[in-house]
Amino acid sequence: MQVSLLQCQSGRDVEENLSFIREQLDLLVGGERPHLVVLPECCLLFGGHERQQLAYAGNDADSDLKQTLAALAKQYGIYLVAGTIPILADEGRVFSRSYLFNDSGEALGHYDKLHLFDVDVDDGTKSYRESDTFCPGEGVTVVDTPFGKVGMAICYDLRFADLFRAMRLQGAEIIVLPAAFTRVTGRAHWLPLLQARAIETQCFLLAAAQWGEHNQGKRETWGHTCVISPWGDVQAIKPEGCGWLSAEIDLKATEGIRRNIPVVAHNRFEPPKLKRL
Repeated sequence: MQVSLLQCQSGRDVEENLSFIREQLDLLVGGERPHLVVLPECCLLFGGHERQQLAYAGNDADSDLKQTLAALAKQYGIYLVAGTIPILADEGRVFSRSYLFNDSGEALGHYDKLHLFDVDVDDGTKSYRESDTFCPGEGVTVVDTPFGKVGMAICYDLRFADLFRAMRLQGAEIIVLPAAFTRVTGRAHWLPLLQARAIETQCFLLAAAQWGEHNQGKRETWGHTCVISPWGDVQAIKPEGCGWLSAEIDLKATEGIRRNIPVVAHNRFEPPKLKRL
């Protein structure tokens, strides 16, 4: 199957970001259509204070951003992992939610970011506090699709191996990761973490990233959108710039690796207690 991951340099103008995504999708229809397209975290709004997300938040049933992204999946006939958008939660905050739409624009499933980025980084922003704006999710998502079972994670989740093990135990063969890693943390940890999670789960990892300077240089992200094989190989990578990274993946490789090294059967630790959504 073919997959295409979009690397973006999103800003604070939703319409401008959406226009870029549409332009890029137009480029795909000229050739072979991908089975699966993955957009990065905050693809429609990024670079300002996190609380700007509140102005664009809607409910699951009536979110304008959700409906717009669903329409793109239908228009272009693609299965779309639609980055992340804000969805209203309790306490005046929002979920950072990723939807997986089929080629008819129907939501097959969604995932709310479990682990929030409340850290201090030696960069221009210094202090990140996602929990001021976002609520953490409450469960694991693995979606049945015609091309396999797709587990869903978002950015900072990458540091938490238990989540990825839970997806594997729920049948994941492919794991998608919309992300916006900082340049500082990305340079040090992005590829090693992706390769570790792929090797541990014996899944393909599809990581679509933000890249470059945002909000007049006040935010800087690492890029390096990539496809990692279940053996841990970097099958394809786009270090810098905006645009597509496309690759073909073969789930038969997953079957062989799991048969030869049956880590799930060998693991003697209790699995994490996370409910499935």
